Order: sequence, then C-alpha cells, then structure tokens
Amino acid sequence: MDPKVVYETDRLMVRDWVDTDEDRVFDIYRRWEVSRWLGAEPRVMTDRGAATKVIARWNERNQDSTYGVWAVEERSTGTVAGTVLLVPLPEPSDGTASKGEVEVGWHFHPDSWGRGLATEAARGAIGHGFTAGLSQIHAVVRPDNAASLAVCHRLTMRPIGRTSRWYGAELEAFLI
Repeated sequence: MDPKVVYETDRLMVRDWVDTDEDRVFDIYRRWEVSRWLGAEPRVMTDRGAATKVIARWNERNQDSTYGVWAVEERSTGTVAGTVLLVPLPEPSDGTASKGEVEVGWHFHPDSWGRGLATEAARGAIGHGFTAGLSQIHAVVRPDNAASLAVCHRLTMRPIGRTSRWYGAELEAFLI
C-alpha cells in the first residue's frame, strides 16, 4: 500500500511513514549529531525495534489531516532525507496555560544537510498548516543549534525570545 502523500514541493514528497523506512529512521536518530537537539534529555535511538515503534506512533498522530510527523522523501532518488512535523506544542512546562500553539520542526540525516531540504520541507509544512486554517505557527530551537536557527531565519520566522515554556529546556522561540 502506498503511503498517504501530505504535500509535495519542487524536490520533496512529504508523506506518512512506511515499514520499509525503519532502517532510515534508525540511521537518522541513532546519530548524536541529530538527536542531541531533540527533547529535554536528548538521547540516541539504540535499536531498530525502536524505529518500528516510533513509526507506528508517528503514523497514529498522522490521522488528523492538519497535524503530523511525516517522512520527507527526495523525489529524484526516493531517499528519506528526514522528518518534518507540524504538531501542537506540549503543555507548557513553565506552569502557564496552553494557548493551543502549534510547532513546525525538522530532523534530517546528515547526508541531507546543507542543501536547503529542511527549509523547503518546513516551508511546505507551514503552508499546509495555514491552508488548514492555522493562524500562526511556532518553531523552538536550542540556542546553540546554528543550522536550525538559520532555517528559522530563511523561513522569515520572527524571533520572540528565549523561553523554557516547552520541553523542559531553554529554547529560542520563533513565530510565523
């Protein structure tokens, strides 16, 4: 069965995950240079079985047509370059009330870095969100993640300052 395609860009097809993506998911998230930026307590994926479980979890989230955690596949090669997500931000960790904020994010394999693929995928996710009726979208980035900070600037996202509101970590927040 072919995966559901969420949107396409000039170079990318953004789609649901399939079981055959397991090795690539494991290869992306087993790398410290990728995983070090993710979560309150970053850690690498340690086995392929974890990739199977995370694919199932992501595809469960993808049931809503607005939100999801999707595979970013290069159309020219069929290679999964990484992940793009458009999801509600978690309940704030700073004790303030949730305002229904939504986040765009990206995680790419190092062999896909430096070619504008994260910016292209995120731009498509933002467009998808706005088409679905969202009025604003956030990005949250660790302050020393220069590559993701640059993506936010290329997306013309407005910096709104440092916050510990989400994920139990101090992050740079952006808004578009």
